[in-house]
Amino acid sequence: MNNPLVMAPMAGVTNLPFRRIVKEQGAALVFTEMVSAAGLVRDGARTVKLLATRPDERPLAVQLFGRDPETLARAAAMAQEAGAALVDLNMGCPVRKVVRHGAGAALLKDFGLVREILTNMRRALDIPLTVKTRAGWREDQGEVLDLIPILAEAGVDALTLHPRWAVQGFGGRADWDLTARAVERFPGPVIGNGDITRPQHVLTRLKETGCAGIMIGRGALGNPWIFSQALALITGQPAVAPDLEERRCTAERHARMLKDHLGPDRAAFMLRSVLMWYTKGLADSAAFRRSINQIRDYDCLMTELKAYFDRLSLRLDLGQFEAAGL
Repeated sequence: MNNPLVMAPMAGVTNLPFRRIVKEQGAALVFTEMVSAAGLVRDGARTVKLLATRPDERPLAVQLFGRDPETLARAAAMAQEAGAALVDLNMGCPVRKVVRHGAGAALLKDFGLVREILTNMRRALDIPLTVKTRAGWREDQGEVLDLIPILAEAGVDALTLHPRWAVQGFGGRADWDLTARAVERFPGPVIGNGDITRPQHVLTRLKETGCAGIMIGRGALGNPWIFSQALALITGQPAVAPDLEERRCTAERHARMLKDHLGPDRAAFMLRSVLMWYTKGLADSAAFRRSINQIRDYDCLMTELKAYFDRLSLRLDLGQFEAAGL
């Protein structure tokens, strides 16, 4: 695979504007947010909008969650018709509101149901069917390696593994040794996921595990450059960090795309988190976060963002001036 980098599906994050930003920075494949199979089949307007796409982000993968085999099969067919390049079954989300309905990581408690779901989805699709899952529900209740024969028998084309137990949530450390063992056993491509927060992690995990690709999640929040930096390292080039102006321009563009996609009110609600991502680690970012925490207006948020980066630019200019002895 010339480009092994995949953007993880993330609820409330990987909307169309976010996907376009990371695609521009080098992600080979991007995923929708988790899409409720039941919501899609019921034709819920908000659910259907999650499938909205543009040519510049394709190929697009659609991730579905649910537990009813027939509903998931119908939703998979709908995603294919909407232009999905592949359909993925979420078997790894540990969030309580998903698990309590028997979906996401809860499917790891019932391998028989998993077989039925995947068999039905495979019959409904002409495009690749993939699975994203965890190490298992917990250590004493099955393991992903025991699940691999079922995945292969059902015709799953690729496996993405986040090697934490579901009950761990995002605590502890991902067990990439388990990913390496899955690579040896699964007949198709295995994509590794978990704790990829720096571009150097991509090279390390590819070499250690032999996996076909690396899926990046939280490491891309406010840092879409992790993709271009990782690609540079893969090709033997230095990983170049964005300068202050590039960070400003990307944050502002992301904000405008959110406004166009969601409208100013919904964009403002989401924008506070997005701007916190882009400014994390910069000087006085804690004060900036406090300043926008209660703002509900899109234009006011953009004004605060501009003022913050103007202050940083002025500080940088004065530092260079002083360093030159002028």
